[in-house]
Amino acid sequence: MSYTYKSVPCVAAFFMPHQENTLGISAVRIDYAPYGQNAPHIHPRATEILVVLEGTLLVGFVTSNPNNTLISKVLKKGDVFVFPIGLIHFQFNIANTNAVSIAALSSQNPGVITIANAVFGSDPAFNPDFLAKAFRLDANVVKSFQAKFWMDGN
Repeated sequence: MSYTYKSVPCVAAFFMPHQENTLGISAVRIDYAPYGQNAPHIHPRATEILVVLEGTLLVGFVTSNPNNTLISKVLKKGDVFVFPIGLIHFQFNIANTNAVSIAALSSQNPGVITIANAVFGSDPAFNPDFLAKAFRLDANVVKSFQAKFWMDGN
């Protein structure tokens, strides 16, 4: 499965099938198109460890308030990176070639919340005036963002 959103290459993720007892972990293979990304998201119930199998990825996470420090690194084949539980994190294929990674999560039900989809694609939608004030944006910009996102993430 591979898809493109508004001409932006994305990723295809394949989780291992849900089972009654996965010994408290889950795993996913992620295939990145050239310049594809796994947009900023969180796993509310799991720490994630990612191993690059092919390609070059820029990965990172943001620490919690009050510092909100971006911790990032360029990973190549064989490199490993850990994303702490509940922190916003991302992966970005910075090359014009495909990339592949495997991630393991410390829960059989890690959950995933894609930040932009949750904020701008909620159903029902947030009041645009509220989001405009929260993000210090014009309400028309917020409405434009809301028109680009919907619940299934496509």
